[in-house]
Amino acid sequence: MEYTPKTSIKNWANDDKPREKLMLKGRNSLSDAELIAILIGSGNTKESAVELSRRILSSANDNLIELSLLSLKDLMKFNGIGEAKAITIIAALELGKRRRSAEARERKTITSSKDVFEQIYALTSDLHYEKFWVILLDQANKIIRTVEVSEGGITGTVADPKKIFKLALEGNACNIILCHNHPSGQLKPSDADIKITERMKKSGEILDIRVLDHIIIGADSYYSFNDEGIF
Repeated sequence: MEYTPKTSIKNWANDDKPREKLMLKGRNSLSDAELIAILIGSGNTKESAVELSRRILSSANDNLIELSLLSLKDLMKFNGIGEAKAITIIAALELGKRRRSAEARERKTITSSKDVFEQIYALTSDLHYEKFWVILLDQANKIIRTVEVSEGGITGTVADPKKIFKLALEGNACNIILCHNHPSGQLKPSDADIKITERMKKSGEILDIRVLDHIIIGADSYYSFNDEGIF
């Protein structure tokens, strides 16, 4: 019977070892699977850390956003992934999310719907339910504050104009932008989305606070009421 050695990273050429590859060629040279392999350190009796990481990624359609939706229990279903490794993966993905959020906050002036998407997206990337935010802006469209208004759905009672414009008045906002996510990834606005947007616009006109846009955020893209000419 022919002996087949385990596929241990230790037996690989230096160029193929994730840690060594990072040191020799830089972080950008590594695939997503190789980066995850560095996090988990080892695989199991049948798979190297890289092979196991590829299988984990494959279960999430090779999509880091989908991977971030996996729970601790989901990750621990993979042979070779215990609690510590699962926590390490989740923590690394959360750091990536927070970095993107921090980068977005540095751009204080909103000039387009894309700016809004980049500002809010990191807050929505791993949500399984709807949340509603309002971005408060000054006269030059510089961000004063981003406020989470509600979660669990978008209805007239959840996205209450009184609450939103109270926040705007207290924050001395001249303009506001409405944002909420669709966990399904579907970007088409619902009837409720359209109605609440119309209510907000009318309320803003009375108070002389402009509603510049309403952004719906999906899996990795967005819908802008303003860009679509609804405003």
